[in-house]
Amino acid sequence: MDELTWRKPSICGDGNNCPEVAITADGVLIRSSLVPDGIAQFTSAEWRDLVAAIRSGEFDL
Repeated sequence: MDELTWRKPSICGDGNNCPEVAITADGVLIRSSLVPDGIAQFTSAEWRDLVAAIRSGEFDL
């Protein structure tokens, strides 16, 4: 895998328990800063649907 630029929410600061996201030409990769080798891959459409669902509260408990 090419060198990726991983980004995490600014609210995390220097914390090590945060989601990290990398944008690629093929879609979006996401991982936990606690387990950086465990990477999930989404297409751009899947990522848009996931973010929309989170924003709408679909996953709220």
